[in-house]
Amino acid sequence: MTADQVTAPGRGRVYGHLALTLAVLTATGYLARSHWSVLETGALRLALADPAWLLVAAAAAAVTWMCSALAQQGAVLRPLPARRLVAAQFAADAVGQLVPAGLGSGAVNLRFLMRCGMSAGRSATALAVKATAGGLTRAALIAVLATASPGVLGLPRPHAGWLFAAGAVAVLAGLLMAVLWPQCRAALALVLADIRAVHARPCRALALWGGSLGFAVLHAVVLIAVTRAVALPLAPPLVALLYLTASSAAALLPTPGGLGSFDAALALALTAGGAPGVAAASAVLGYRLLTVWLPLPPGLVVLALLVRRKAL
Repeated sequence: MTADQVTAPGRGRVYGHLALTLAVLTATGYLARSHWSVLETGALRLALADPAWLLVAAAAAAVTWMCSALAQQGAVLRPLPARRLVAAQFAADAVGQLVPAGLGSGAVNLRFLMRCGMSAGRSATALAVKATAGGLTRAALIAVLATASPGVLGLPRPHAGWLFAAGAVAVLAGLLMAVLWPQCRAALALVLADIRAVHARPCRALALWGGSLGFAVLHAVVLIAVTRAVALPLAPPLVALLYLTASSAAALLPTPGGLGSFDAALALALTAGGAPGVAAASAVLGYRLLTVWLPLPPGLVVLALLVRRKAL
C-alpha cells in the first residue's frame, strides 16, 4: 500500500470539512448581509450596555478556563502542573477558534499531555474521557432545564413524516455503527477502562464532573449576564436552556469556533424564545466578544510562550 493510498481517506475528510465550513461561512455571510441593519443596531445597543453586568460576564468567562483545566486533570490519574494546565486550556481555546471541529484545541491539549509524560494513546483517551463527561453533562442540563420549562424548545408535534425521518436516521446510524464498530471497539474499551480508573479515585471523579459542570454552567452565566446588560427580558433558566441547545446543535457543524453556525443557532434560539431581533443580536455579539474575540490575541501569545518553553 502506497503513502498516497494511506493518506487519501484522511485528505478526503479534510476536504469534506473544508467544503462544509466554506458552505456554512458563505451562508452566514449572506445572512449577515441580509440583516446588516439589525446587526448594526445590535452592536450599538451593546456599546450602551450596563458595564456592571458585562464585568460579571467577563469574570464568568475567565473562570471557564479554570473549569476546563479542572476537568482535564480529573480525566487523568497523574497530577498535572496546574499553572501550565490552565495556560494550555487558554491557548487551546484560542487555537480552537481558528481550526474547525475542535481539531486545534484537541491538538494543543494532546501535545500538552504528551509533554507531561503521557503516551499518545493515553493522552488521546484522556481527551475522550473529558469530552464524554462534557457531553453527558450538557445533555443532563438540557434535560433538567427542559423538564423544568416544558414547551420552551417549541418542538413540533410528531407526525408520519417526522417519524419516517427519525426511523431513517436511526437505520443510518445503526449501519454506520456496524461499519465503524470494529475500528472503534478497541478505542472505546480504553476510554471505558480509563473512566473506571478515574472513578476509582473520588477526587479525580469530582474534578472531572465538577469541572465539566462548571464549564457549561459558567458559559451559560456569561450569556445570562450579557442579556441582563442589554436589557433582554428573558428568564435566566430559559437563556441557559437556549444556550445549551444552540451550542449542542452548532457542534454538529465543523466551523472554526462555531463561527457562523453557533451565532446563527444562538440568535435563532433567542428569537424563538421571545427576544426581539436587535436584542438577540446584541446578546450574541456580547457573548462572542467576551468568549472569543477579546481572549483570542492573548491566547495566541500564551500558545507561543508555551511552545517556546517546550511545554507544548
